[in-house]
Amino acid sequence: MEQNEKDQINQTEDNIESNNEQSAEENALENATENTAESTQPQNYEAKIAELNDKYLRLYSEFDNYRKRTIKEKSDIIRSAGEDVFKAIIPSIDDFERAIKANETVTDAAPIKEGISLIYHKLKSACTQKGLEPIESIGKPFNVDYMESITNVPAPSENMKGKVIDEVEKGYKLGDKVIRFAKVVVGS
Repeated sequence: MEQNEKDQINQTEDNIESNNEQSAEENALENATENTAESTQPQNYEAKIAELNDKYLRLYSEFDNYRKRTIKEKSDIIRSAGEDVFKAIIPSIDDFERAIKANETVTDAAPIKEGISLIYHKLKSACTQKGLEPIESIGKPFNVDYMESITNVPAPSENMKGKVIDEVEKGYKLGDKVIRFAKVVVGS
């Protein structure tokens, strides 16, 4: 039995030694793997950082170009916004110049009045075509959104109280936006 016990002890010692050797080998393998992983991870992180930085710079450049382009387009639109209106008004200016030149030799006032009336209607229709609308105010109830009261006067009749009696300066709107408020006299 002693021999069996010695064999078992020897076998146990051999197993312990082989386990120790395997553990040492496993530890060495793990250390080698960790060292390899540690050495490749910073490279992977650096590559990822470089890639993300490149994407960021490209995106920033695209946005900056977009911003500059929209600013330029806005300034072009603002510069040329009135172009259509001026093209519509220029013929009326030409008519005024011809009327002034013709009035130098005319002795009768009737053709002058007629010419000025024609030019006025031409200018008014050109502005109406571009969306300019006069604000009708005489006889209407006073509306703060479209009118500016200059003064209040006693109403000539009871039904004219709070309504516009006289218009000192006509008001205009372009679409829904008031360009100039009508200056009116309101009955009180």
